[in-house]
Amino acid sequence: MTKLDFAPLYRSTVGFDHVASLLDSISTERSQQSYPPYNIQRMDEDAYEITMAVAGFSEDDIDICLENDVLTISGQKSIDEKDRNYLYRGIAERDFKRQFRLDKYIKVIRASLENGLLYVALQREIPDSMKARKIPINTLKQVL
Repeated sequence: MTKLDFAPLYRSTVGFDHVASLLDSISTERSQQSYPPYNIQRMDEDAYEITMAVAGFSEDDIDICLENDVLTISGQKSIDEKDRNYLYRGIAERDFKRQFRLDKYIKVIRASLENGLLYVALQREIPDSMKARKIPINTLKQVL
């Protein structure tokens, strides 16, 4: 794979050095398995939802963890396969681990499991100090 040169970016920006490491991590995530399938949906300007197909998994089998702006969803089945005699096995119930890198202002609001689909609601919460604000212009007389 070709490495990108970020030198022009560094010459004209400050504080974006994490972009290179983020793009490098994306290349390693491409090799990630495709199970379980999922959707990422933008609900409105600041709300998102991850929907993951987890047929056969219960709430106790799924773990959702947020650490260092990385959302990790993992599932681990504890089925005794000795007692099962499949004629055909088309439902994948294997263990999985999916990771999603979140912006630092994205918060996990809730998670729910319904009809074999896991829903994880995300919300962008920008602090008031980071929001745009109008700066009044004072005349010299008002300042003194």
